[in-house]
Amino acid sequence: MSGRSSISRGGVGGGFFLAEETAVSHTAQAQAAAPTAGIDALLALQAVEDPLFAKKKAIRRGNALLDTLEGIKADLLMGQVSEGRLNQLMALVGQARERGLPGLDHLLDDIELRARVELAKFGRYPGM
Repeated sequence: MSGRSSISRGGVGGGFFLAEETAVSHTAQAQAAAPTAGIDALLALQAVEDPLFAKKKAIRRGNALLDTLEGIKADLLMGQVSEGRLNQLMALVGQARERGLPGLDHLLDDIELRARVELAKFGRYPGM
């Protein structure tokens, strides 16, 4: 007979019984918690901004400004500039940005100037 139990077939006093003992599994003991010094080091690492990340962030901002200016140009060709697009440009120009990449900073300054000129044409003057 195979399996964990067998049933006596026929005869007197047929009943259920366990054919074999099951092995008892042992559970592992819980280990002590790791020291928090490792966590502090990770948090300190996260606080340091990667220079490549700052460059990518600045490029994304420049692209967003250019895309919004392109949208305003398309709106002008259609005859009506949407308030939403002007508000979006105001928000982008109003965002503070980090400096420290001379070539990229100069390029972003030029893009922002163009955006401010477009906003001024519509009577909007973001904070300087």
